[in-house]
Amino acid sequence: MPVVSTVSNLWKTQLGAKLVDVANDTFKIILVDDAFVFDPAAHGTLADVIASPSPELPTEHGYTQQNKALSGGTWAQDDVNDRAARVFDDVTWTAAEGDIGPFGAAIVYDESTGSASPAVSPTVVGCIDLGQEVTIPDESSFQLQDIEIRNA
Repeated sequence: MPVVSTVSNLWKTQLGAKLVDVANDTFKIILVDDAFVFDPAAHGTLADVIASPSPELPTEHGYTQQNKALSGGTWAQDDVNDRAARVFDDVTWTAAEGDIGPFGAAIVYDESTGSASPAVSPTVVGCIDLGQEVTIPDESSFQLQDIEIRNA
């Protein structure tokens, strides 16, 4: 099955209202349970995702909840694809002392839009649906490449 990326409606609204800074905000990525089904209208914040029936994986075996920051890349005009985009460096998880997963998707969120207060949860940029269940076997790694935030 193909990998499918879907952007949250809240992210589109915040991007259009200039409430986010794609070039300078802190973006993170989490892995969610293999039964998770992303809804761009209902999963606008990290709190919405965590409260869903299939939340983020637990901290264990080399996976740490809400700890994987995305880095690299700059917000730039892409004349080939007629859009603007920021492509982050590859991100890797390595299993240790047990398997990580199963999981079926990754959620990218803008940590800079949230705070420690439960009243303000970070905005979900979108979901990367892997199209299949994935388990990272003990002492193995899983890598997502070319993670992109774009305006279209």
